[in-house]
Amino acid sequence: MQSGEEPGPDVGVLLVLTACLELFHGFRRSSPAAQRSAWIGGGITLGLGLLLINAPFIAVKALALLVAGWFAIDAYRYSVKTFRAWRAGRGVTQDLLAALGNLAVIILIILLREEGLNWTVAIAASLRIFGTARNILQAEIHTAEDAGDTAINDLGFSGNAELRALGDQLEDEERARGPADRGMIRTFAAVLFAIHLGRMGLDERGLGLFSPLLAVAGDIFVALAVTFGIVLPASLLLRKAVRPLERKGWEWCLTAPTGGRVDGWLRWLVRRWLTRRLRFSVRLRQARYSISTAIRKGLQIGLPVAAILAATVPIWGMSWFFDTENWAAGVWDSWAASRTDTWRAAMVHAVAARENAAGHPYPAFSLAPPGVADSADFSFLVIGDPGEGDASQHILRDQIIAAANQPDVRFVVISSDVVYPTGAMKDYETNFWLPFKGVTKPVYAIPGNHDWYDALEGFVATFFKPDAARAAMRARIEADLRLSSTTESHIDALVREASRLRQEYRVPTGFQDGPFFQIQTGTFALITIDTGVLRCIDEAQLAWLKSALDAARGKLTLVILGHPFYAIGEDQTALRPEFAAIHQLLREHDVQLVMAGDTHDLEYYIERGSGADSGKTMYHFVNGGGGAYLSLGTALARPDRMPTLDWAFYPATEPIVAKIDANTPFWKAPAWWWTKQFRSWPFSPEWLSAAFDYNVAPFFQSFIEIRVEPSARRVRLLPYGVHGRLRWADLDTSPGLLSAGSSPDSLVEWVFPMPKP
Repeated sequence: MQSGEEPGPDVGVLLVLTACLELFHGFRRSSPAAQRSAWIGGGITLGLGLLLINAPFIAVKALALLVAGWFAIDAYRYSVKTFRAWRAGRGVTQDLLAALGNLAVIILIILLREEGLNWTVAIAASLRIFGTARNILQAEIHTAEDAGDTAINDLGFSGNAELRALGDQLEDEERARGPADRGMIRTFAAVLFAIHLGRMGLDERGLGLFSPLLAVAGDIFVALAVTFGIVLPASLLLRKAVRPLERKGWEWCLTAPTGGRVDGWLRWLVRRWLTRRLRFSVRLRQARYSISTAIRKGLQIGLPVAAILAATVPIWGMSWFFDTENWAAGVWDSWAASRTDTWRAAMVHAVAARENAAGHPYPAFSLAPPGVADSADFSFLVIGDPGEGDASQHILRDQIIAAANQPDVRFVVISSDVVYPTGAMKDYETNFWLPFKGVTKPVYAIPGNHDWYDALEGFVATFFKPDAARAAMRARIEADLRLSSTTESHIDALVREASRLRQEYRVPTGFQDGPFFQIQTGTFALITIDTGVLRCIDEAQLAWLKSALDAARGKLTLVILGHPFYAIGEDQTALRPEFAAIHQLLREHDVQLVMAGDTHDLEYYIERGSGADSGKTMYHFVNGGGGAYLSLGTALARPDRMPTLDWAFYPATEPIVAKIDANTPFWKAPAWWWTKQFRSWPFSPEWLSAAFDYNVAPFFQSFIEIRVEPSARRVRLLPYGVHGRLRWADLDTSPGLLSAGSSPDSLVEWVFPMPKP
């Protein structure tokens, strides 16, 4: 899967950081009213930030509604503060301006609707950050040295010298614990780093340490979330319940003893318990009054929990939500998103320059698999998103190998995300070479967004010709102004490692000049498009694509992209104008068949033309079920809201829901209930798919065999599941989709006639 380039997530991160500062600062403020104001404001900012971070996964109308709602809450809050200040005769200027500013944002969202939402939110967020900074600088605060005194004052014994001395003593003792606490935190951080390094691996570059470090940063976030989201609130509720007992206990302990051994022992026990409670109060206030102390105490409590989670997460299967190692992939996603087109263009030009220097014409990025000829029948497989390296990938191995070794099958195409999570070369042996061992036909590939996360190095070394791989990686480094940890020796090591693995596993690769290619016969054309991370292409690939489409005119053309135009029951071209432009280009060239990975299931849509294009029909296939966790968006989509009238998808809703019902533990049950009942609104079921990834039977992975049959003037598409060819009973379909001669027990087969010569 992939994320977009909207400013919302970046603004959301800034707002979350601002909210954390405001929430922490609220603990330091000297009056209850100031504390409540900071916590309410910080809570609103935090909610808005989290909303914007997940903006790419939220429907635009829902996002506008929710953003407006958050600003409405804040507008109401400041309006109430303005009225109360006016009633009390205090100044109202700051609160009034804040209320009017929030109202102005709401009005802009209403007037501009979705078109101006990003700019409105960005401007409003910047003003909110500025306002928060102003409040922090102006507020009266306590310091860590006030912890003992304020704890005693809160008990109601501010004039008691004995308790004040005890409070000062506890304050000093807790301050003295600082070095030991910091040592424990460093130890846990080192252990977590070792756990992640052992699982994620290390390459020869220093940059190989960065992903484990990002995972540790995620663990630190989890630790703080556990402490301040679970442990601390529970402790505060307990303290509130026993606070009256503490006051009564101190009153009794501070009175003169009545004599007797029993009375003395009882007073000693009660005082010991009260001292522990007072120590907790001092710790809490030290954390409230000092951000550094709060973080230290939060990590001291939460890191053991984070370590347990990090050590046990592999038994849960693939999950983007609970595995901080996969959170690191999100950082690489953001990095690669802004550079993919630049890198790809540099690679293409470098390969072209190499060919020209050798006296060859500009490369057509054309492949000629053995046995593929103008008049001969042939077949090939297309497998999407295979590279998780776990049971969901290995369950298809026997079917892929059996299908690939059929005599008529000439080659295999991987249509997206060859290797998860970051496309690194260190993961290729377990996630590509081993699962494909036994495939003896040439394997070609186009990268998915995850393959680009390591600047496409693992993909290039594996699927490019050796000389083209070297030229492409050098060009990428030059495009980054040589600000890269990839050295010439590392490039050679990558190419050598790919060659070694190719020899050991006997899977034929290394035939491509670029991350896209074409295969054309007299009656059929296969054209692949690398849509990178952000569903768009650079000018060099666009020029090549137009040339390839022109050469395919009059043929039955299948175009395979990294991302689908229709998926999860939605029109994906609305996400980016550049993506919609690719769709329109294919329509203009009368492309009939379009296939893509990225979404992890099997889907089929018939897009019928209208108006001037009324005679043109485009058939869309999502083919991303080759081994990754399953997507739920289509299975839980509303049939009446599908983007086309004719559709089908696999797995069907009933069996996948039954599997999740049977395997979801109690602590995930609320999320699954919300996903089923409300389609995860305001998000989508797709957003939560990975949370319900269970690597146990039944499995619903799939791939497609494509049979090109000039002898019968047709092309047939045959989908496979883990038990062989799929039947119509395995799919959910729109009413009337099955032809008159088909039954639920019939094998699924889509047949498309070739144009007449």
